Amino acid sequence: MVLTLEVLVASVTVFVLAIFLGFELISKVPPTLHTPLMSGANAISGITIVGALILSNTEFNNGDPGTAAWLAFLALVMATINVVGGFMVTNRMLEMIAGKKKKRGD
Repeated sequence: MVLTLEVLVASVTVFVLAIFLGFELISKVPPTLHTPLMSGANAISGITIVGALILSNTEFNNGDPGTAAWLAFLALVMATINVVGGFMVTNRMLEMIAGKKKKRGD
């Protein structure tokens, strides 16, 4: 795939629209649904990890992985950090909810 100006503009446009759409959707979520939303985001990052693992095993340019392997490795590292961090934040949120229930005597 050749990176032309049209492809670059289309890709940047989709990325910017995704940022605005994501911000609007997240800002409308009530606080009680943030924990399930974080779990869903962790699942999506898990799919990214699987994709990066598949991509890292693919041979490019007659056996020379080059840039694609490094990008797959970077995607794997970043998605792993995102999943671990997301589960840590989700755990803290659940502990806060459980702590409030204990204080009320439920």
